[in-house]
Amino acid sequence: MTDTEKFLATARQVATDEARALDALAESFDERFAQAARMILAATGRIIISGIGKSGHIGHKIAATLASTGTPAYFVHPAEASHGDLGMLSKGDVVLAISNSGEAPELANLLAFTRRFDIPLIGLSSKPESTLMTQADVQLQIPAMGEACGYGIVPSNSTTLTLAMGDALAIAIMKHRDFRPENFRDFHPGGKLGAQLSRVRDLMHGDTALPLVNKDTPMSEALIEISQKGFGVSGVTDANGTLLGIITDGDLRRHMEGLLQNSAEAVMTKDPTTIAPDALAEEAVAIMNQHKITCLFVVDPAKGHRAEGLLHIHDCLRAGLG
Repeated sequence: MTDTEKFLATARQVATDEARALDALAESFDERFAQAARMILAATGRIIISGIGKSGHIGHKIAATLASTGTPAYFVHPAEASHGDLGMLSKGDVVLAISNSGEAPELANLLAFTRRFDIPLIGLSSKPESTLMTQADVQLQIPAMGEACGYGIVPSNSTTLTLAMGDALAIAIMKHRDFRPENFRDFHPGGKLGAQLSRVRDLMHGDTALPLVNKDTPMSEALIEISQKGFGVSGVTDANGTLLGIITDGDLRRHMEGLLQNSAEAVMTKDPTTIAPDALAEEAVAIMNQHKITCLFVVDPAKGHRAEGLLHIHDCLRAGLG
């Protein structure tokens, strides 16, 4: 067997072992999981996650996932907790302590603190008879599947199961709270994810930047509006601000003869494609691509189809869309 074949065989074995471990975890969920979820939902303070070593690394991720899905949470290192960070815990908090063996000595002071001050404690371990699990108010047990290395020394199955347990808990709580994409974006304004969840109103140009003329405006004045606002277009409205049409470069070319003798209404394209301010910006990009246009006027049907903004494809590209 070549080196390449050995590497690939090991990779497949590890992935298979971890997949089997996850199947076992899925079969193991019971009332204790629901108790942990209810305990977190009832917390009036924050969820404190703690663990040492690889459990600590996974704990950081669980805390971040909870926090980003509407459950205030942060990670407290158990060693730092013994040197002053226990002061971060208070009534109303819930502690989720993680230890595969359930016997990590670094957690001792943290566990004692929760018992002394009656702070609810959730234990996450593969050993039901361990110190952590016997002291915990709720026990989240992961299956004891050994490790994918075959020697029980490289945290792999255990860390995958711990991470999956944390994800399951966070998502179950998120769904119970009806936490939606628009809420998710509040905690993810940056990066590709933030861009994908952006609303049209977050990116559109409005107020004085919006190119608009009244339907009776002479084209000599409409051309000035188009030039000054810099989008190459202008919306055309009635006296109530309702968007009636749009003047584009194509409209100008079609009406070149006698252009300046016309009104905006005579030159405009009626009933242009528009989008609502609360629509996802990704939807706006799809519409612009479909119609081969570079901008959309933003109107709110609930407000009489009044023009509220203008979204240009360049705004979407700058935000990371497209």
